[in-house]
This record gives sequence, structure tokens and C-alpha cells, in this order.
Amino acid sequence: MPVLDSYIFFDGNCADAMRFYEKTLGGKLEALMTYEQSPDPAQCPPGSAGRVMHASLKLGDRVLMASDSPAGMHKPMGGFALSLAYDSVAEAQRIFDTLGAGGQVMMPMQKTFFAETFGMTTDRFGTPWMVGGGFQQMP
Repeated sequence: MPVLDSYIFFDGNCADAMRFYEKTLGGKLEALMTYEQSPDPAQCPPGSAGRVMHASLKLGDRVLMASDSPAGMHKPMGGFALSLAYDSVAEAQRIFDTLGAGGQVMMPMQKTFFAETFGMTTDRFGTPWMVGGGFQQMP
């Protein structure tokens, strides 16, 4: 069976975002390579030398991967959200508050029919998140 992990793109702030996620989510940043550090830096897109070519953050048994788009080619994130599920309502609230600081809350944390608490936010890096805690068993 295949493994499905997420790969997201930033506009020059990938390193800052991935370090923030490492600290906030308690993961381990396993890779962070810029275009100029690649095995063939001559293939670096113009104006992109210091941008992140690949980053990998280990979160439990999953991986969040990311990079910066080549200079001048970025499109804003949309049409998806990264989802975090916690057993603890307090931990879900803490993570939601940290991710949402400086971003935009679309749905404040609240009780739903499927979780004790659930909310949606876009962080200051433009990444959309859904965070929940105390999930109910679905029929």
C-alpha cells in the first residue's frame, strides 16, 4: 500500500516556515537544502540560489515536505488544508493558537458533532490548517 504525505510550496520563506512547524508541532527537520546546495547548482533557476529546493519534517510516522517555488513562479496555496488530530483538547487548542498567531482564523475552535474541538486557520506563511481534538467515533 502506498504512503500519502504532503508537499507544499512557499515563496521564499520555506526555511522559516519549516523551522516554525518543527518547533510548534514537535517534529524533526531532517532535510533543508537550498537550490545552491544541490548536486548541480548550475541548474539553479535564476534568482533562486538561496531558496529552499527541498525540506523534510518528520512528524511521527508521517512526513511534511516543502520547498520554495523558483523565483517569480509562486502561486498561493489553496484548495487543501493540512489536518492535525489530537487526543487532548488542550493540546489541539495550544497548537491552533500557535499556528493561527499572525495568520487568519477561518473557523474558531469549537465543539462539533465529530470532535470536542475543531477549528480552521491559515498561518502567517499561508498554509491552511484544520486542527481538532477529542474526535468522536464516526458511524
